[in-house]
Amino acid sequence: MSIDTLDNPGWRVEIDLAETDLADQQHPRRQIDRTEDDWVHAWTTGQKFHLACGPGNLTEALTLFRTWTETIEH
Repeated sequence: MSIDTLDNPGWRVEIDLAETDLADQQHPRRQIDRTEDDWVHAWTTGQKFHLACGPGNLTEALTLFRTWTETIEH
């Protein structure tokens, strides 16, 4: 898992799902855009889960990932 800053500002999170029960699960792109600084985007590519969000939305973004993992049948 990596968490990096964006220059617009915001956060970028990449979670490697390889060798987990979630490796083959897909999360269609979801975009929640409220304001320039209040937004969350989530999607999967390959075996990685991606999050990008505004500067105050990191907890919301990680909660979105957690909720997704809890809804997947293992």
